Amino acid sequence: MDLSNLWFVLWGLLWIAYFVTDGFDLGVGILYPFLGRTEAERGAIRAAIGPVWDGNEVWLVIAGAMTFAAFPVLYAALFSSLYAAFFILLGALILRGTALEFRGKGTGRLWGRLWDGAFFTGSGLCAFLFGVAFGNVWRGLPLGPGGYEGSFFSLLNVYGLTTGLLFVVVFAAHGALWLALRLEGEAGGRARRVALRLWIAGSLLVLVFLVNSALYTHLYANYLTSPALMVLPALALASLFLQGTMIVKGLYGRAFAASCLVVALIFATAMAGMYPHLLPSRTAPPWGLTIYNAAAGEYTLRVMAAVALTVLPVVAAYQCWVYRVFSRPIKEEKIREEEGY
Repeated sequence: MDLSNLWFVLWGLLWIAYFVTDGFDLGVGILYPFLGRTEAERGAIRAAIGPVWDGNEVWLVIAGAMTFAAFPVLYAALFSSLYAAFFILLGALILRGTALEFRGKGTGRLWGRLWDGAFFTGSGLCAFLFGVAFGNVWRGLPLGPGGYEGSFFSLLNVYGLTTGLLFVVVFAAHGALWLALRLEGEAGGRARRVALRLWIAGSLLVLVFLVNSALYTHLYANYLTSPALMVLPALALASLFLQGTMIVKGLYGRAFAASCLVVALIFATAMAGMYPHLLPSRTAPPWGLTIYNAAAGEYTLRVMAAVALTVLPVVAAYQCWVYRVFSRPIKEEKIREEEGY
């Protein structure tokens, strides 16, 4: 495997790590106003992600930094083409993080409602905009000699919007299963009940995504020339079936593990279909970006590969340790006592 191919794999794995970890955080935020009906329940929901949410976002920072280091041309093209969309996404990320930090800094009903709304809005927008962004990347942007030849509103196409909705629902199901594992009490019970409904909706949207990918993208071209790649969508559908089976049986730990696989394999399926493209041009294919014409120099790729393969396992190990330390179920009664609700 040459360095360009290695970095394509690493780049995809970093985004998978982000969506698998921060995906359930975003899902918790999307479900927050529906599952938390009392102050104690809302406090328990926030406590379920409190120790891990900012650590999960480390993967986003690493993915962005590695994009800049390994594929600087891609980094420049994405931020110049999708500047408005990324600006809104950054605002949603800031809104969500600020809401989690400031929610406990004041008292009063209005203060709480303000930051609760910000948490829900920021989480929903993040999930939706990530889906729209990657949907358009997988579909291909109108790139030509002058760069991006579209507008902000051209991103709001059928494929981009349905992929955004897919991210929202799949992440919401992911978050519901996390809460089903972490919470005791009424909020946890609601999460367990809503998980099955979200799984049904997510399964339908996965099928829509697979059909739309055939209609609006060239993602299946690689699958026609390399049938062995079919193992990825096959495993994604098998994981989706396993997730639903475990939910019905009430085995929420296994259901959450299957949900992690669903998120990872949906993204892996799309990335395998893109290869070797990083940012296809829908209107003028020669102007698209690939792992070869967008990559940094060989020396940079070699040094960054050594750094990544050394540091990333340490980051992953530390994060696993954090998850283990904060693995005990959260009781609403304890939150009520500690917070004085």
